[in-house]
Order: sequence, then structure tokens, then C-alpha cells
Amino acid sequence: MAVVNRLDLVFLAISLPVFLLGGLPMVAWGIIAAAWIIQRYVRGWAMRKARETEDARTLVGLLAGSLIGRGWFVALSIFACGMIFGSKAGLSAALLAVALFTVMFTVEMIFRPFEDTESK
Repeated sequence: MAVVNRLDLVFLAISLPVFLLGGLPMVAWGIIAAAWIIQRYVRGWAMRKARETEDARTLVGLLAGSLIGRGWFVALSIFACGMIFGSKAGLSAALLAVALFTVMFTVEMIFRPFEDTESK
């Protein structure tokens, strides 16, 4: 399960040669790689804090705030990439971020029910 839970990071690593061989802007890959790793760290921190809390408001606040904040962080990273390095870099960054999100979301939707039963 450890590899499956990190499939988005595997996809990120696989996308590096695609960017290199495809002549895509490496700055876009670097910016999204950094933003993605940072948002994953924040997600992990928020999930740990949410598991530790007994208060429903704190739980919802952590998870919702984390979700919204991480989304804005990645979106602003894409925007900044496009504004600073050009539209090709911005588009490449956006497509990579959407692909990473799709992989993460799909894995989470498929395997989340199994995580709850394994922890009991």
C-alpha cells in the first residue's frame, strides 16, 4: 500500500523524462514538483492533526482549510510559472498539476475504504 499511496509521486518522477525528452520547460516541472511536494507535506500534517483531535469543528477546519489552501497554493504556483516564464511553461505546469491531482484523487477514492478497515 505504501507505493500505491505515493503513486502521484511515482507519476511525478516518471514525468521528468517526459519533460526532458519532449522539450518541455523544465522550470515548469521544477515549480510543480516543489509545489506538489509542499502541498503533500501540508496534507499529511493536516491529516495527522485531524486524527489527533476530538473536536468536530477543529477536524472540519483543518481538513477544509488544508484543502482550500493547498488548492490555492498549487493554482498560484501555476499562475506564477506562466506569468514569469511564459505561456508554454504555464500550460505545462497546469497539465502536470492536473495529471498529478487526477492520480492522487483516483488512488484516494479507490483505496480510502481499505485504509479504514486496516486500521481497526
